[in-house]
This record gives sequence, structure tokens and C-alpha cells, in this order.
Amino acid sequence: MSNTSIQEQTTYKRISAIVENLIANNSVYQERLQQEDMINYIYELFNKPNILPLIEVMEDEDLISRINGILVLHSVAGTLNDFTPEEMAIFDEAVKRK
Repeated sequence: MSNTSIQEQTTYKRISAIVENLIANNSVYQERLQQEDMINYIYELFNKPNILPLIEVMEDEDLISRINGILVLHSVAGTLNDFTPEEMAIFDEAVKRK
């Protein structure tokens, strides 16, 4: 993150603190996510000219909720890959019924 503005540094620190806290308090995140990778992914996701200024004024609760949603998505994204063939069959049947 060389040659970054103060705004970018502040945003990175804010995102980093939120991600660190959410992962520290969630065993599933600890098990499935790489903290540094997630910090960098979320920072890059939010580091767009039309989004970065919005992050600065966003309430903590809103930003935490958005980041948590991203972490949830990433933590469950590979879950189906972990299923045994029997579990996958059960899952497929449950989805077909909906």
C-alpha cells in the first residue's frame, strides 16, 4: 500500500480493525478465513473512487454489517465442497423440495 493517501490509509486501518475483530470473535471465520487476505480483499473491493468517500462517512454499525456479510459469504462459499456424497444427496433433495 505504498504511495497511498491519508484517506486510503485511514480506510485501510478502519477495515482492518473491523475484520480483525469479527474474525477474533467468530470461530467459523477463524477456521475458514485468512485474516490478511480478507482485509486486503475487502479494502480492494471498497477502494474505488465512487465508494471510498462513502466509507469515510459510513456509520460503524453499517460498515461492520457490510463487512460481516462479506465474511459470511466467503466463509460458507466452500462449504458444499466439504460435504460427503451422502450429505450432498441430502442437500440436493432439500433444495429440490423448495
